[in-house]
Amino acid sequence: MKRIQYHQYGGPEVMRLEDFEPAPLGADEVLVRVHAAAANPMDFGIRAGRMKHVTGRRFPRAMGYDFSGVVEAVGDRVTRLHVGDDVLGGTPIKSAGAFADVVVAQEKGVVSKPENLSFEDAAAIPTVGITALQALITKGRLQPGQAVFVHSCLGGVGRSAVQIALAHQATVAGSCRDNAESEARDLGIGPVVDFGFDPASLARRFDLVLIAAGTLPVKAARTMLKPGGRIISILPTPSNLARSVLPGPFHVLVAQPITEDLENVTRAAGQGILRLPIARTVPLSQAIPALTELEQNGTAKRGKLIITP
Repeated sequence: MKRIQYHQYGGPEVMRLEDFEPAPLGADEVLVRVHAAAANPMDFGIRAGRMKHVTGRRFPRAMGYDFSGVVEAVGDRVTRLHVGDDVLGGTPIKSAGAFADVVVAQEKGVVSKPENLSFEDAAAIPTVGITALQALITKGRLQPGQAVFVHSCLGGVGRSAVQIALAHQATVAGSCRDNAESEARDLGIGPVVDFGFDPASLARRFDLVLIAAGTLPVKAARTMLKPGGRIISILPTPSNLARSVLPGPFHVLVAQPITEDLENVTRAAGQGILRLPIARTVPLSQAIPALTELEQNGTAKRGKLIITP
């Protein structure tokens, strides 16, 4: 069996497609035959060593977290999933391994795939869906009728947050590149502003400001916030983490693999409430060039890179 892995932290040049043997299953783990896997920005940051304090220094390390596929084996204490189930999910940060023929994941990070959701669409959901849900509901305490501003509203987390917020009867405004405003409006976002907007034009209008990319200053977010509102950032940088422990409206989300949350975003996807565009699909044999291009140049159109073994 094959997977993409690396033997040292570094840039795209350290990625290799190599033979591997899956680790023996733990009691709470499942072995999944991968049908599709999705790339996320965190894949590149982790491979570059930005989270080595968590991922450690044991090599080779595998790449990829979000996947969909079919369960091939289950651990002794696994009761919710069974061999032959169609599933989607994510791996723990320490293990990774979704860019592969098979992947081992914890049961709590895997749920059943809706029949009407393709494997490709299913693989796109886990990380961005859970992050958006937990940012809005767990940290943001979003209530129906509230006003939300999503910075970078057409990115993976931003787009997911927009759709989840609208489904919770919130009103949603957002920022994006100025050539994408019509696409944002088509999602139900209004008003739509470009990344260079003046926050004073939206002063004190929002109950919740979600910072889904690192280009919105916290001072600007405060300007847009209603009294008693909350600012949620999905970027756990040292400075953001330090700011979040101080009194005030600013909070950082470190997303957690909570089964109920994954089931909720999966249900939303099955109902058509949550949809993420796919920009490109490549086989595992061609994934390293595609990942390198995505990391270095971005994608030619908005959407996920999907890898299909």
